[in-house]
Amino acid sequence: MSITHPPDSNRTPERPPRIAPVVGSARPKWSVMIPVYNGGAFLKETLDAVLKQAETEDNMQIEVVDDCSTDIDVCSLVMGIGQGRIGYFCQPQNVGSLRNFETCINRARGIYIHLLHSDDLVHPGFYRKLDNLFTRYPAAGAAFCHYQYINEHGNIVFIPAAEATEEGILNNWLVRLAERQRIQYVAIAVKREVYETLGAFYGVHYGEDWEMWMRIASQYSFAYTPAILASYRRHTHSISGKAFTTGQNIRDLQIVLEKINHFLPEPEKKKCLQKAKKFYAHYALRTAKRLWTQSRDKRGAIAQMQSGWQLHKDIPMAVGIVKMVGRLILNR
Repeated sequence: MSITHPPDSNRTPERPPRIAPVVGSARPKWSVMIPVYNGGAFLKETLDAVLKQAETEDNMQIEVVDDCSTDIDVCSLVMGIGQGRIGYFCQPQNVGSLRNFETCINRARGIYIHLLHSDDLVHPGFYRKLDNLFTRYPAAGAAFCHYQYINEHGNIVFIPAAEATEEGILNNWLVRLAERQRIQYVAIAVKREVYETLGAFYGVHYGEDWEMWMRIASQYSFAYTPAILASYRRHTHSISGKAFTTGQNIRDLQIVLEKINHFLPEPEKKKCLQKAKKFYAHYALRTAKRLWTQSRDKRGAIAQMQSGWQLHKDIPMAVGIVKMVGRLILNR
């Protein structure tokens, strides 16, 4: 999940933005589109990882789409690393994450689109493996791989459970995905024609990807490989934004939960909604602990606990909140 800017009427489309079809028949197979906003700390590493497995320009478009970053000269970095191999586009003004994603997708010319955030990493063989999945399962609208979490130093901090033990089309995927977000941007590629049919990201700035994957899963199958071929980077800055300090991330998730529930068959709606609310209430409590441990953000920790408690109430949640409040009082 991503978060960069607070929503407003111009930055947050109220419905899925239209993605125009590509004009012309000469197209690359891949478009690796890299949205950037003040991501200079890790951008070089991200680009290097792509270049190590880049195909020819005829077969792979690579482009950085800069939302008016102020931390570094993104253009100079891209030109220096890419030596002409990586395209660069800068927004005329800062438009926010959703509009920047929309720009990325509309500028993509490839058959498959990979939205790669500037702090994440692809491993050797990522594009080849997903290409094989799309070839083996032509009806799939998206393909993704198993992935791991890393910290700012590149060390592995967590590996989630694999979605399947073997490659193939995921069974009962719509219902499983409705229970919690199971995909990070870095791990997934989507056919451009799917975005053309369903539109781009909209509505919220946290959890917008979960809604998108559910929208796709409601109409297309998902291909999957259990090979770990991507790293999602979790670092202090990634949980220090205003939405976490105010609890807006959990409020956004509540909106997403309502939206994705409509994609489910009637018998599954209530059960999936209850599971998702429980999972994200406890996620809010874990986030409160990280905010306090990593940055002593008392306001953010309290906002996370309050938002989580409003989402779901149970005894483990109550006990966790009491313990966390004790830590805040004792400054431990």
